[in-house]
Amino acid sequence: MASAKVSVLTRQAIALAAKSFQWNRQIPKWTVIVDGRELPARPLVLEAAGVPPNDPTNSHQAVAILKDRGFDVRYQGKSIRSEDNNQAPQPVTDEFIRSLRGCCKGETSLVEAREREHRIEERRIGK
Repeated sequence: MASAKVSVLTRQAIALAAKSFQWNRQIPKWTVIVDGRELPARPLVLEAAGVPPNDPTNSHQAVAILKDRGFDVRYQGKSIRSEDNNQAPQPVTDEFIRSLRGCCKGETSLVEAREREHRIEERRIGK
């Protein structure tokens, strides 16, 4: 669980800390965009809260806080949209199943290759 100081952070406090935040190390996997700058998510949250780097808040908790405050969070440079995570998976429809039928057939299909291997094996054993 994120520490108490981290849990009560506001968007304004994070943006203010980002203005003076300096990071000279390799950028970690989780980052956040603040005022056009890509910054490491967890270190920025810890800096904004005024807690030491060994605070028990982990990266996922820091990312959740940043998402809740409306920041653009990224994982390995790719934007993570919170609304995408809330979407329910689409149901499997008959149309989808029909689109898959026959997709494994043809000259280079796995089905044909498997059948060919079986025929070769049967000939080899039958001799």
